[in-house]
Amino acid sequence: MTNLPFSISRRDLLRTGATAAAGLTLGGASLLAQRKRPFRVDAHAHVWTKEYLDLVESFGKMDTSVQRDKGAGPSDAEIEKRFAQMDTAKVEMQVLSVCPQAPHFEDKTQAVRAARMINDVYADVVRKWPKKFKALVALPFPHVDECLKELDRVMAMGAIGVSTTTTVAGRSIADPAFAPVYEELNRRGTVLYVHPAGASAHSPMIANYKLTWMIGAPIEDTISTAHLIIRGIPQKYPKLKIVNSHLGGALPMVLQRMDNQFGWENPETPEKPSITAKRMWYDTVAHAHPPAIRAAVDTLGADRIILGTDFPYESGALYTHAITYLSEAGLKQKDLTNILDYNAAAVLGLS
Repeated sequence: MTNLPFSISRRDLLRTGATAAAGLTLGGASLLAQRKRPFRVDAHAHVWTKEYLDLVESFGKMDTSVQRDKGAGPSDAEIEKRFAQMDTAKVEMQVLSVCPQAPHFEDKTQAVRAARMINDVYADVVRKWPKKFKALVALPFPHVDECLKELDRVMAMGAIGVSTTTTVAGRSIADPAFAPVYEELNRRGTVLYVHPAGASAHSPMIANYKLTWMIGAPIEDTISTAHLIIRGIPQKYPKLKIVNSHLGGALPMVLQRMDNQFGWENPETPEKPSITAKRMWYDTVAHAHPPAIRAAVDTLGADRIILGTDFPYESGALYTHAITYLSEAGLKQKDLTNILDYNAAAVLGLS
C-alpha cells in the first residue's frame, strides 16, 4: 500500500505549497494568477466505506447511521452516479474528506488503525480516478507522535492536505498540545481542512433537542474558527492554508462584534480578529442560502471563499443547487467567477 500515489508527487506538493505560501496576501491575487483556465473544484465532498464505518462504530462511534446508505461509497455504481451529478454541475474534481467520522480516539491503537484504513481507502480511490478526486487525509488525533508518523506516510504518497474535526475528543483544535502537527503542516506548506465533529458543540442544550446538525454543526464551525483566531494559529503558521467549512458558521455575522470586544474580553488575541479571519478560507456550503454567501463575501472577501457542496448530503438536484445558488446571490461577476472556478484550485494547490 505504501506505494499507492494520490497522483501528485511529494516534491511537487512541497514546491506547490512553497510557491503558494510565498504568494499569499490578504487580497489573494497571487494565488489566483497561478491558474490559467477555469477549473471547477468541489472542495467539500466525502467518501467512506461500510468497512470503515463498521470499524469506527466498533470503537465507540454511535452516529455512523448519518453516513450510511447515502451514495458516498467507492463502488462503481455509486461512483458512476456521483460523476453524473458532477458533470451536470460542471464540477471537474472533488476533494474528499472523511470528517465527521474522523479516526479520533483516546485509544492510540484504535486511532492509528482507523486512520491508516481510511487513508488507504482514499489512496485507492485517487489512484483509480486521479482526474476526478484528490484527498484531504485523516490523522490519528489526539496522539501527536502518531499523527506525525501518519502524516509522513500519506504525504509521501502525495496527499494534498489533512482534514480534522472542529474538536478532537472534546479538545479545541487550537490546543497547544497539537502544535507539533501544525508546525509540520506549516513546514510542508499544505492544507488543513476543518469540518464539524457532529458533537453538538458538546452542549446538552443542542444534543438533547436533536439539533446536532441543524444548529450544532455551524456553531462548531463558529467556535473552532474563533479559537484559531484568538490563539493566532494562522499567524504562527503562515504557510499552513486553513480552510473552514460552511462559511465559518456564524463568523460573518459576529466578526464585527469580535473586533469590538476582543480588546477587553480577550486582550491576548494577537491582532484584530477580522484581520486573522482573512488569513484563512471558507467553503460555500450554506444550504443554498443566498444571504449567507453575500454576508461571507461582504465580510471576508470573495478571495477567501472556495466552492464546496457537502456531497452526499447535497446530492441530486440539491447538488446542482449547492452550486447554482451562488449565481442567484447577486455577487459581482468577477467574484462569482473566482469562487466557482478559480479559488479552490489555487488554495488547494491544484493549479
